[in-house]
Amino acid sequence: MSDREAFRPALGVAAELTERWLDGVRDGRIPPSADIDAVLDALGRRLPDRGPDPAEVLRLLAAAVEPGLMRMHSPRFHGWVIGGAQPVALGADWLVSAWDQNTALRSVTPGVVAAEELAGAWLLDLLGLPASAEVGFVTGATVANLVGLVSGRDEVLRRAGWDPGADGLAGAPRVRFLAGEERHGSVDSAGVIAGLGAARTVAVDDQGRMRVDALRAALADGAGPAVVCLQAGNIHSGAFDPLGDAVDIAHEAGAWVHVDGAFGLWAAAAPGLRGLTEGMARADSWATDAHKTLNVPYDSGIAVVAHPGALHAAFAQHAAYLASSRDVADPADRVPELSRRARGVPVYAALAQLGRDGVAELVQGMADAATAIADGLRAIPGASVRNEVVYTQVCATFGDDERTRAVGAALTAAGVALASPSTWRGRAVLRFSVSNWLTDADEAARTVEAVRAAVASAG
Repeated sequence: MSDREAFRPALGVAAELTERWLDGVRDGRIPPSADIDAVLDALGRRLPDRGPDPAEVLRLLAAAVEPGLMRMHSPRFHGWVIGGAQPVALGADWLVSAWDQNTALRSVTPGVVAAEELAGAWLLDLLGLPASAEVGFVTGATVANLVGLVSGRDEVLRRAGWDPGADGLAGAPRVRFLAGEERHGSVDSAGVIAGLGAARTVAVDDQGRMRVDALRAALADGAGPAVVCLQAGNIHSGAFDPLGDAVDIAHEAGAWVHVDGAFGLWAAAAPGLRGLTEGMARADSWATDAHKTLNVPYDSGIAVVAHPGALHAAFAQHAAYLASSRDVADPADRVPELSRRARGVPVYAALAQLGRDGVAELVQGMADAATAIADGLRAIPGASVRNEVVYTQVCATFGDDERTRAVGAALTAAGVALASPSTWRGRAVLRFSVSNWLTDADEAARTVEAVRAAVASAG
């Protein structure tokens, strides 16, 4: 049996099952129909002494798991901030799995590292970030935030006369960690892991944008090294902190500035939205997630650091047995992992297929669809859009909190469209995030009609 023949049965079935699942992208019911216990029962809870052949295992797996899947790739899935997967990126992801390269060292896996390095250079260009910055591909936005915060933590400690690489953190000067009142929870998670603790809260305006006067006052209230985290894209309103002014104020105080732009950083790639990110390039580090807006498969977090020396000092690994590059940084010098898949390759494929204009159209299209959903919701009796719709987020209420939750439950039960129930500024809201490459004007209209039906169903 040839090598190809050994893999063909399993891969043939996998392709068949994948195509069947993707047939439901546009019109399949969105919520899962089975709970976790039902899926566990279907999978078979007891480990067999010996299982069936690979093709049969895959068929059993799909039959058991698919009822428990959420169709997050639907163009009317507006929950959390979760994108779909463009065909070219999905295809590239399959290749990455087949190639099975440990993407740590340039000299060991030059093929995939070349694609990742080119993707990184293109990203810096598209997002208007310094060409001298370095890009690391990580699991998601939480780890991307961690990379920026750890790089900044160590750098501000070195400026204060403490070497964290040699001496650790015990006994080090306390690093002040500041972020907006409506920061994403991943910022606090990353801060805790980085040893910074939960962020000190800086006041925001009614759209969740950090107030620069409050930032100036917070930095003046104390001394010592500081890290400031700004936000490009509020999870509820989509609003952006006044990045340029905030960066300048933080730098005047000697702080490292990190920008959490999990989905908002991509606004810089669209001419009509670029003004939201004005001044962003003057920061020290940035985090985003290509899954959320570029629509590549999980996992695809992107960490960017303007100061390569700080990044390498925080994360580089060296050992005699590793074939490390001498004059150029390896991928492992930019991220916490030594062993990882070539997760930047699908990013390369998406950028190569879309090009500069295609990325701009993708991002602008999402923002336009959000505006269309907001306009449609305003025409529904009793509905109220609570935020200024400047990007891809729409928050709506449908009367009091109880009725808003009832509308959300009815929307989910119908299965045609889905929005996240949340609480924002003291009110229960339904949050519509537009993050999918398939969400055009027609799909936005279908979402609005699904909401209209849910309002009628809720009584």
